[in-house]
Amino acid sequence: MKVTDTADLWWKTAVVYCLDVETYLDSDGDGTGDLQGLAQRLDHLAALGVTCLWLMPVYPTPDRDDGYDIVDFYGVDSRLGSLGDFVEVVRTAKDRGMRVIADLVVNHTSDQHPWFQSARSSRDSPFRDFYVWRDEPPDEQAEVVFPDQEDSVWEHDESAGQYYLHQFYKHQPDLNITNPRVRDEIAKIMGFWLQLGLSGFRVDAVPFFLATNGVDDADEAFAHPHDYLRDLRAFLGRRSGDGILLGEVNLPHEDQATFFGGTDGDELTMQFDFIAMQRLYLSLARQDAGPVAEALTSRPAIAHDSQWATFVRNHDELTLDKLTDDERQEVFAAFGPDEAMQVFGRGLRRRLPPMLGGDPRRVRMVYSLLFSLPGTPVLFYGEEIGMGENLDVPGRMAVRTPMQWSAGVNGGFSTAPADALPAPVVEGGYGPEFVNVEAQRRDPDSLLSFVSLLVRRYRECPELGWGEFAVLEQPHAQVLAHSVTWEDACLVALHNLADTAVTVPLVLPDVRAGTRLSDLLVDGSHEVREDGSVDVPLEAYGFRWLRVVHPGDRRLV
Repeated sequence: MKVTDTADLWWKTAVVYCLDVETYLDSDGDGTGDLQGLAQRLDHLAALGVTCLWLMPVYPTPDRDDGYDIVDFYGVDSRLGSLGDFVEVVRTAKDRGMRVIADLVVNHTSDQHPWFQSARSSRDSPFRDFYVWRDEPPDEQAEVVFPDQEDSVWEHDESAGQYYLHQFYKHQPDLNITNPRVRDEIAKIMGFWLQLGLSGFRVDAVPFFLATNGVDDADEAFAHPHDYLRDLRAFLGRRSGDGILLGEVNLPHEDQATFFGGTDGDELTMQFDFIAMQRLYLSLARQDAGPVAEALTSRPAIAHDSQWATFVRNHDELTLDKLTDDERQEVFAAFGPDEAMQVFGRGLRRRLPPMLGGDPRRVRMVYSLLFSLPGTPVLFYGEEIGMGENLDVPGRMAVRTPMQWSAGVNGGFSTAPADALPAPVVEGGYGPEFVNVEAQRRDPDSLLSFVSLLVRRYRECPELGWGEFAVLEQPHAQVLAHSVTWEDACLVALHNLADTAVTVPLVLPDVRAGTRLSDLLVDGSHEVREDGSVDVPLEAYGFRWLRVVHPGDRRLV
C-alpha cells in the first residue's frame, strides 16, 4: 500500500538516532546495557529532538557478531531484558514523540539457530532447504565480505556432509530466500514486531538478502527478487499503514534507484546515501567541495514517498569502497594514516572528531552540513557529544564503546567492574572525563547544545525533507553553496571546507527589492541587492543557514 497523505510521510522530515542497547545504559549493574536503562534515557533523546529511534539487534544471540548472529527472531536476549521491557521502551518513546524501528536481519541466522541445527542434522529435515547447500563449492564464488576473517563464502559442515553458503561469517549461514517457506517466515517476523509497536525496520544488507547466487534453480524458483521486496513493502503497508523499510544498500546511485522501486517508489522507503557520505570524506580530505557536490547532484530521481537517509558515520566501518584506490588513499592519509585505524582495506574504524583533530570548528561545520542536506539525517549514538573511538578494541567494534553519560566510573554507563563491560570505555582526550552528556547539558557552548540547535532548525525547515536541491554557482572550490526549495520556502546553506576565510558572492533568482537572507543559526541577516546578488563572509570552516525572506513574509526566522 502506498501512502499518499503528506502528513503520514513522517520519515521525510524525521531525525533518526541509532543505538546499541548493550552499550547505552546498564540499569542493574551487571555490565551490560539493557532496555530498562534505555527507557531511563529516552528523555535525553527527546530533548535532543530525535523523532525516530533505530535499535540495533536485541534478539537472542551467541553474540559472535554483536547481535547480528540471531538464534530467535521472536525474542529479546535475556541480557538486555524481556519482551515486556521492549514494549515499555516502545510505549515510552511514543509518549515522547518518537517512533521506534529495529534491525531486520534476515539474510542469515546464527549457526546455533534451531533451524540450522535441524537442517544440518539430516537431508530430510524440514529446515534443510531453509539454507543453501552444495556437494562442492562452485568454481566461481562471490568475494568475501570480511577478507581478514574468511577466505571463502562456502563452508563444509561435517554433520550435514555438504557445504553451506555464508556471505558473511561462517557462523552465519545464509537463508535460502528462494524458498517460499523462508519468505513466509520473514513476513511473520515483521508482523510480530509491528504488532509490538514498531514503525518499521532498518533492513540489513539488502543486496545480499535478495541475492540468489549459489542456488542452482534460482531463476526458476525466484526469477524476480525485487518482486519480493515489493511484497514486503506492501505487507508492511497493510500491517502498519505508515511503516518504513530503511535499507542498507551500498551500491552506486543508479543501482540504488532500483531498490527504491524506481519512480514508483514501491520497494524500500528509504536508503542510506553511501555515495554522498564517501564523497564527503574525500571533499574533507581535499578541502574541496567538488566531490560531495557531484555526489548530491547525481542522485537519481525518486518517488514522492521515497527518501534518502544522510549520515556522517554508522555503526560499521566507515566504508570507502566506492572511491577509487587513489581517492581512498587520500582519505586514509588525511584521517587514518596508521594501518591500525583502517579495516578490511576499504574503511576506517574511527569517529569524526578524532579524524578532524578535535577541531571544534570543523566538527560543527560537518554536522551543520549533514543537517542542511536534502534528506533525513541519521545520528549514531554519541555523535551528539563528540565521542571518539577506542582503537584497542578489535575491528569495527572500536566505535561501539559504552555511551559516556558522566565523568564518573565507566562514564556513568555501568557500576560494574570495567572487565564486565561489553567493550572498554574510551580513554585519553575523548574519555568520559572530557566528553560526557552531563557536562555538556550544562554548557550552552557545547557540541550537544549545538547539535540540539541543528535538530530544532532542521525540524523547522520542512523544505530540507521535501524540497528541490540545487548547487549554487560561486567561485570558491572549497565552498559548498546549495539551496533547497519547497513551495514558498527556500533555504540557502553555505559551508567552507577549508581553513581559510572567504567571502562568497551569490546571485539568487526570483528575488525582489527588500529581500534578505536571515541567518537561522546566529543573529544577523544579509540584504540582497535588487539584481539578486549578495556577498556572505565565511570564516575558516564557517557555515551559514540562510532563510530567503521576501518583503511581507510572516515566517518566523
